[in-house]
Amino acid sequence: MPTRSASAVWNGSGKEGNGKLSTASTALNGAQYSYKTRFEDGIGTNPEELIAAAHAGCFSMKLSFVLGAKNFTPDSIETSAEITLADGKITGSQLKLKAKVPGISEQEFRDAAETAKTECPISKLLNTNITLEITEFKN
Repeated sequence: MPTRSASAVWNGSGKEGNGKLSTASTALNGAQYSYKTRFEDGIGTNPEELIAAAHAGCFSMKLSFVLGAKNFTPDSIETSAEITLADGKITGSQLKLKAKVPGISEQEFRDAAETAKTECPISKLLNTNITLEITEFKN
């Protein structure tokens, strides 16, 4: 498997400084981050937002694989993730899921979603409480 890489450059103090994040794919290319983007309402990104995006994307793809192994093909999977940062550590990731999967029962879908929550690589990486709320399901 290929490795993936990103880099960060930080200039200045923790509170007054600022940084830039870049990825090898250039999906991020000098994306700005700072104390304000992390702990207040500044313009730019922050590490927790990027973890939320990674978790939502990873979970959605894993759920598609889990469903495929059961011979179901989703029409759509929409996942949002909210990362909570408290006392200097990530204390939770809350996944919210909407999906349309033809032909599957609600219980089969719930079981598949729980499997994806547990087995997606980002879930395995995070040492935190992960919750899953299915906000909309259509079959």
